Amino acid sequence: MLKKMNEILSGVPATVVAGIFLLMDLIPHLAEEFFNTSLSSFFPFDFAWITVIISGLPLMYLAAWRIIHNPGISKISSALLITIAMLSAIAIGDLFAAGEVAWIMAIGAILEDKTTERARKGLKKLVSLAPIQGRRIVNEKEEMIQADSIRNNDILRVLPGETIPVDGVIIAGESSVNQSIMTGESLPVDKTAGDEVFCGTVNCFGTIDIKATKVGENSSLKKLIRLVQEAENKKAPMARIADKAASLLVPLALLIAVITGIATNNIVRAVTVLVVFCPCALVLATPTAIMAAIGQATKHGVIIKSGEALENMGKINTVAFDKTGTLTYGRLEVSDIIPFGKISVSDLLMLAASAEVKSEHPLGKAIVSCAKYRGLFILESEEFKMSSGKGIFAKIRGRELLCGNEMYLQSNGVYVGEHIKCELSRLCKEGKASVLVAEDNVCIGIIAMSDVLRPESKYMVEQLQGMGTEIVLLTGDNKETADYFASTAGIRQIHANLLPEDKVKNITILRKQGKKVCMIGDGINDAPALKNSNVGVAMGGLGSDIAVEAADIVLMRDDISKLSYLKILSDATVNTIKFSIGLSMFINIIAVTLSVLGLLNPTTGALVHNAGSCFVVLISALLYDRKFL
Repeated sequence: MLKKMNEILSGVPATVVAGIFLLMDLIPHLAEEFFNTSLSSFFPFDFAWITVIISGLPLMYLAAWRIIHNPGISKISSALLITIAMLSAIAIGDLFAAGEVAWIMAIGAILEDKTTERARKGLKKLVSLAPIQGRRIVNEKEEMIQADSIRNNDILRVLPGETIPVDGVIIAGESSVNQSIMTGESLPVDKTAGDEVFCGTVNCFGTIDIKATKVGENSSLKKLIRLVQEAENKKAPMARIADKAASLLVPLALLIAVITGIATNNIVRAVTVLVVFCPCALVLATPTAIMAAIGQATKHGVIIKSGEALENMGKINTVAFDKTGTLTYGRLEVSDIIPFGKISVSDLLMLAASAEVKSEHPLGKAIVSCAKYRGLFILESEEFKMSSGKGIFAKIRGRELLCGNEMYLQSNGVYVGEHIKCELSRLCKEGKASVLVAEDNVCIGIIAMSDVLRPESKYMVEQLQGMGTEIVLLTGDNKETADYFASTAGIRQIHANLLPEDKVKNITILRKQGKKVCMIGDGINDAPALKNSNVGVAMGGLGSDIAVEAADIVLMRDDISKLSYLKILSDATVNTIKFSIGLSMFINIIAVTLSVLGLLNPTTGALVHNAGSCFVVLISALLYDRKFL
């Protein structure tokens, strides 16, 4: 009951009413101050009492709750100081000052709540998009069930226009899916059998049947919601410092007020000191700025899990990149087709794809995908034999083909000439994997495959270097591959052939050198390094679940160009917080000095200090809509 009444009194309608009564009480004060006319007889009672009751009771409730429930020094809060100031003003008969202190604090709290609510719009949108029903297929019959009743391996049917209820794999049908909520892509993505689909995305055109693979809290959408919720539940170091400072200000304010009262023999000056000492901006501006910045980042597809991560990002002077899936897309594509003799490029690719079509090796799959993409006809093999880690043999329409590495071909009697070895060496230096193709014991060509550098990687590296940031590549790839991609992206410091523990060692060495390190990765093997860096950033779109959980920041659209944006946002947030705290302390010092000298009374002191505090909160709130891109 008491809590419910407190919520009503601290709400916007009640605070508006309190403000109206405070304004009505201000009229006789102004008349007496400027026109030397007393209007008190025209009013049945002091209207400031209404303001004190409406805005003061929630303040007293909060101060009492913190004394009872908060541990240690945090029991002494800003609410306690303002409550003391309000009661002191009442004791000397300055009801307007008492009401003003309580009301301005209520306004500040509402500003914080509104900013927080605005910053959480992205989360509310995500929650509203969570599907509540799914269409399950049982014995070839459809049945509508609650989304939380869907289990792994259930077969679901999704009609055009419906939201996909869980993560799954299409087993029948084809369509286009709007994945903007998960990836930020503006256009629908074509999907067919074997393709993944994600919870919360929308099936645009055809009917598809999917097999559920991740349900409930494990689905992509629920995971995204959970990440945002985690971001809102953690406090930044500056917020903790502000809370601690607010606790220390209470005894300091009481001490100065007592000394002032004794030295001047004027209780009004002592009460004024308490009023102007209220640390509204110090307490309110920091969480407001943090929440506004987290909300700003969420709009751009970046999940910041904590205010601490946001603050630390601005201090980063070294960024360590994993390669595969981070600087690159993490998928192999055919990059070079080099025929020897009279065979054409198309025929070489067609023969290799026909030989590799039954292979499970990633290189073989990349060759087959390339042939299909180019519309080449893939022939059926009459015989197929695979030697694990070496190559394959296939017989196609009487033609005997070998596809594999140099050692595999040589072991099968194929001569590999110097000109072929030169090509292999060149391709290796470019970080490419090569498959030799031989027919009737003669090498007829090379097909090379390579990971693909993200087009934004080079520009992003240049941007970070321009901001004075050192760039390091930490990868498990061989040195030739690492050197090639690093040089292409403009990275000069390279560490290759690293195991997960080696990446951690490199991060630790950098930190011992006094550097603030941000690690960017996407795979399970990056998780330890993400945890051991000052700030860990994971690729959320294609990254592993473990990497996402280990990171402090998640790039939901796999857009690494957002790193420079994050540094700018972090710097802006920290600067805003510092400015807010500095302005608050400056106003406090000036106001306390004027109060001790008797130039401010409780009424004018509360007006000066708390109006400034509200102004500081508004400055912090502006972070949400500021343009950084």
